[in-house]
Amino acid sequence: MVEQDTIKLLRECDAGVKMGVASIDDVLDRVHSDALRQYLTKCKREHDKLKSEIHELLDKYHDDGKEPNSIAKGMSWVKINMKMGMDDSDQTIADLMTDGCNMGVKSLNQYLNQYKAADEVSKDITKRLINLEEQLAVDIRKFLYRK
Repeated sequence: MVEQDTIKLLRECDAGVKMGVASIDDVLDRVHSDALRQYLTKCKREHDKLKSEIHELLDKYHDDGKEPNSIAKGMSWVKINMKMGMDDSDQTIADLMTDGCNMGVKSLNQYLNQYKAADEVSKDITKRLINLEEQLAVDIRKFLYRK
């Protein structure tokens, strides 16, 4: 049970990290503010570090990880491109990224609760990923405003 929950939790973290990196990649070249670009670049770098840790652990279990849900990934891409097509501003990027972070935090907490028997190392990685998403949402709040 411990091993199965550990693998399942790591797979979800793997998919979440990949989704986060893809979302940042989708908006990074559209960012106007150097400060916002730095927040996103730093977050992407941290996601990549976690991805390496996750893959190292999954390799020990002879598991290939998990790709993000293709429907969710496609819907995210469409949402980003539609919103950015209507308003190509840093406020729109901050809004989209905040929504993504909130969804990631919610999903990861659900998986953390679902896979209670997972080992402490995988739970720690999950919590660090949650903290990373929460911190990005806090960091980019200053770019949110009403028009």
